[in-house]
Amino acid sequence: MPHANATLTERGRLKLAQCVVDEGWALRRAAERFQVSHNTARRWADRYRQLGPAGMVDRPSRPHRSPRRTHVRVERKVLHLRRSKRLGPAAIAGRLGLHGSTVHRVLRRHGEPKLASLDLATGQPIRKQPVVRYEHPHPGDLVHVDIKKLGRIPDGGGWRAHGRAVGGRNARATTRQRRGNHPVIGYSYIHSAVDDHSRLAYSEILADEQGPTAAAFWLRAHAFFAAHGITVRRVLTDNGSCYRSRIWRTTLATAAITHKRTRPYRPQTNGKVERFNRTLLTEWAYARPYRSETARRRAFRRWLHIYNHHRPHTALGGRPPATRVTNLSGQDS
Repeated sequence: MPHANATLTERGRLKLAQCVVDEGWALRRAAERFQVSHNTARRWADRYRQLGPAGMVDRPSRPHRSPRRTHVRVERKVLHLRRSKRLGPAAIAGRLGLHGSTVHRVLRRHGEPKLASLDLATGQPIRKQPVVRYEHPHPGDLVHVDIKKLGRIPDGGGWRAHGRAVGGRNARATTRQRRGNHPVIGYSYIHSAVDDHSRLAYSEILADEQGPTAAAFWLRAHAFFAAHGITVRRVLTDNGSCYRSRIWRTTLATAAITHKRTRPYRPQTNGKVERFNRTLLTEWAYARPYRSETARRRAFRRWLHIYNHHRPHTALGGRPPATRVTNLSGQDS
């Protein structure tokens, strides 16, 4: 297929060549008519005489001869080491005295799969299962809940904005608490609840991650989802102490909500809220150098509104979570 700036397509080349060969046009006249050079007109006319209409297609740019190409005997050695020893390009290059890039090109030329795609014991390709994104069919079928611990910003800005020295001075000026010679600014705890189906999120910045705080957060999150037509049936959390507390268990049981916990050391089970936490850090917490903790918190509610109502979500086909909740207030704001 000709590139975007090509003057002639295959059809245009054929017309040019037919004008010269079949109708007897002069090369200069044909070149002017089709707005190409004299040499270009001659080339397509000559190809038409030799090959007919079939000669009007693009030819590959690969040279007829490659005198500097790796010798076939060397290529055989490369393939033998790859197939018998399961070695990578760097290891093969070291054994044969070649460059790693040369070995890599040889392996690609012969269609050798990557080592990560092979069973190293047998050398057979591994059939990788397609990635399947699980999703509950209705809003409220499962809500993911988690807590993100985030260091507070001293007045004037922290080390991310000004570097360690200035950030340290701002921290010492902001707080009197010390651990040795180091100022203790403390942490904020971002409690978040994300609906599995719609990705609609409710989040608050709170002072700790204790059981009573987590339970009170859930009451407000539950009211948020209920106000938007979502009946929560199950909640999934990790195994944090606040989620194993009696008050948390009682709060969910009172609302007839089933509590599920992830397997230990398997945070990917709660992946939707974990991914929300990552987005939150990238697009809000570290999006710009805030001058204080108050300034960052002031920006949080607006960011959360943008996330729910306006930000395209790749898992939802580029639509925001609001589009999956038909009763969401402010959906068109």
